[in-house]
Amino acid sequence: MRIRRRLALLLAAAVGVAGLSAMPAASASPEPASSAEVHGLKGDYYTQSAPGAFDFDQLKATGFDPAIDFPTLESRLQSATGQSDNDSIRWTGKIVPEKSGSHTFSMIGDNGFRLWIDGKLVIDHWVDDWEKEQTSQPVELTAGKAYDLKVEYFEHEGGSNLHLKWTPPGGSEQPVPQSAFRLPDGYDYDGAVAATVQKDGRTLKLDFAQQIAAPPAGLADHFEAVIGGATWPLGAVEADPSDPRGLTVALKEPVVGRKGGGAAGLADVRYDGQGGLSGRDGKAVGDFWSSGANNSAYELRTKWADQVGPTDAHPEYPRPQLTRDSWQNLNGTWQFAAAKAGEKPPVGKNLAEKILVPYPVESQLSGVERHEDRMWYRRTFTVPKGWKVGSGKRLQLNFGAVDWQAEVYVNGRRVTEHKGGYDKFSADITDALKPGRTQEVIVGVYDPTDADGGENPPMGKQRLDPSGIWYTPSSGIWQTVWMEPVAADHADALKLTPDIKAQRVAVDVQGVRGGVPVTATAYDGKREVGTATGRTGATLTVPVPEPHLWSADDPHLYQLKVTVGSDRVGSYFGMRSIAVEKVNGTPRTVLNGKPVFMMATLDQGFWPDGLYTAPTDEALAYDLEMHKAMGFNSVRKHIKVEPDRWFYWADKLGLLVWQDMPAMEAGTNPSAAARTEYEHEMKQMIDQHSSHPSVVMWVTFNEGWGQYDMARIADQAKAWDPTRLVNSMSGINLGADGGTGDIIDEHGYPSPALPRPDGERALVSGEYGGLGLAVPGHAWAVQQSYIAVDPATYTDDYLAKLDEVRALACQGSNGAVYTQISDVEGELNGLLTYDRKIVKPDVKRVEAAQRALIHDASRAVPAGCPAS
Repeated sequence: MRIRRRLALLLAAAVGVAGLSAMPAASASPEPASSAEVHGLKGDYYTQSAPGAFDFDQLKATGFDPAIDFPTLESRLQSATGQSDNDSIRWTGKIVPEKSGSHTFSMIGDNGFRLWIDGKLVIDHWVDDWEKEQTSQPVELTAGKAYDLKVEYFEHEGGSNLHLKWTPPGGSEQPVPQSAFRLPDGYDYDGAVAATVQKDGRTLKLDFAQQIAAPPAGLADHFEAVIGGATWPLGAVEADPSDPRGLTVALKEPVVGRKGGGAAGLADVRYDGQGGLSGRDGKAVGDFWSSGANNSAYELRTKWADQVGPTDAHPEYPRPQLTRDSWQNLNGTWQFAAAKAGEKPPVGKNLAEKILVPYPVESQLSGVERHEDRMWYRRTFTVPKGWKVGSGKRLQLNFGAVDWQAEVYVNGRRVTEHKGGYDKFSADITDALKPGRTQEVIVGVYDPTDADGGENPPMGKQRLDPSGIWYTPSSGIWQTVWMEPVAADHADALKLTPDIKAQRVAVDVQGVRGGVPVTATAYDGKREVGTATGRTGATLTVPVPEPHLWSADDPHLYQLKVTVGSDRVGSYFGMRSIAVEKVNGTPRTVLNGKPVFMMATLDQGFWPDGLYTAPTDEALAYDLEMHKAMGFNSVRKHIKVEPDRWFYWADKLGLLVWQDMPAMEAGTNPSAAARTEYEHEMKQMIDQHSSHPSVVMWVTFNEGWGQYDMARIADQAKAWDPTRLVNSMSGINLGADGGTGDIIDEHGYPSPALPRPDGERALVSGEYGGLGLAVPGHAWAVQQSYIAVDPATYTDDYLAKLDEVRALACQGSNGAVYTQISDVEGELNGLLTYDRKIVKPDVKRVEAAQRALIHDASRAVPAGCPAS
């Protein structure tokens, strides 16, 4: 009504001006128009009559939506209807094209949707699926003409998003902009037409179509802002001195965005209509519900990020189970440039950018903070004279991991090529060195991640278009680079296999020709406990009499010194066994011959500042330390392989590790070449981490992502490492069960679930929980949770789910994995916030409950079970 009245006044003014056109112009500047046309749509938010009904049962809220371009609707649905699943939305309004001619519309979302233009159904996809783009037939539209528009959408379960796009005449596909929308006839709206988080991340700007009077005191008490799923604490509301149609709202906690602004996600703002807000015409502004973009450039960081610099980027020796005294860390500032396919290495040329190694190119800490499919790294180095390289010593260049394919050049000579984003590799660069002090190393990297037409490498949760359960990629060098002098005959790796019954540890020296003298001596502290001598090519057996066994409660480690010819290396090992055995007729996981219940979290190993790379070694250990503090005895490392020092901390602190193989792309049938690469990288994962006592299980597939030959792959993993458990499919209810391996695993959210027993494999709840809690100022720009909880009852809710885990232990369960240890980008279901600054539950209560559960469920006959 107000808008139509204003248009009438403008029209009358225009007629008056025309009638007085002969009069001299006034000297004063004209008053700015007090109102402008409102661009946007009316959104009606409904609950459905029953789960899966996909109808419009009860209208819960009506709001103003500037456009239909929602990366996630989770928080908006929750705010409108009180639930984020089994909802429906109907948007109505008008669409006004800028150009005349044929327009093509497209929609994509999660779940079903349909579109009417000018009363005609042009897209009809009322289907319970997700991410299936639908395109209309061409629609003829006239520039400047308003056409009726209606969009309907339903959300069933899980994630939710919706995008409406068009291809105008002579243009390319793009989101339909807010400027193209108008409100429907009869919908009078005088609220904010946009609620935008500003660049500083601490200010919310409210834009109105009309000029706004000075805000009264206490106005903030009548606003509610939900940003990224969290109710945001608000400060003062003030008039925008640069815009008479604007208000600014101070945010007491910063809103996380991204470098350059334009972060995904919405700010949802409600006004109750009772705060005395009015236009300059004196008319009160009614209650409203509006939203807008997150333009914050504020970036989330951990407390450790400030400790990172060119001289202290992961300075620790990176390979704890094969140490040498002489080495040089090559982390720090390297030159950097994007590359093209087929490009020659930039030998002797300075590159335009700088990057901090070993942080992924997409990460804050790298200093680059963007994705590149292809890239060059370059730096110079000098070889210490005392190393005597070339005079009896060789020089070895080592990489912890490079994602995904790397070519390494020293002084223009290619010294190695490597595929695999999670395993370490080395090159003897002695023959590539040149006279003089300064040497040059160049690394060329190619990482397709999930690009169309790419090689579909094992990538875990990395995605070029991250949202929901998929995260920002970590391309390039992401683990430590170092060099060290080695003897001509030297150990590249040690395989250490304990045998607690025989009271010995087998030592296999790898990467050296046969017949070289070798000695291995084990120590308990400073006390020598056993030694063995022999020659390479044969296994040494080092006695460990009356071994002090390694366990989660007592993670005892022995030290090991190995001499291979003139090469001397240090290592360590733990004495323990892991198996599945029948106890009272039930398959049970047994550690050191005794039943053990494994209480774990899902640990995805992402960081807001370093992505795949923890900012510091202290940070790397922190998540594992928090596992122990909260009473967990296990951790499932989810479809990522960590640096060796992470496994060292798990060994030292005492955690039973379920190690996932990083998955290929979900929903894609992998090619023969991709399968070959997957198996190659899986063997590297097993070979390089089979000496860690903490690792007790290999998980070969997760929820069917990239699954193939499930039984054969599980059997192959068992053949490669018969000393550990194999879980062929974590989440058989979401993938396919190959029927082999030691573990059978089901996922359930939020309640834990168990698969049907087969009498041979041990039962586990491979994932459960996902209780979501957004903490303002400590969460990513886009969030999605399986189930939102009240902060006041968070610990109680967690312990209630733990009681369900206990009930399943009485039904034969051997372990459970809570999702998850920390928030990760779009997921808010961590026990810790993504920046690790807030611990959500009461740590002492959780620790006590979990220790009691592990104690009772690890008995031959679980205690605390109801009488049968």
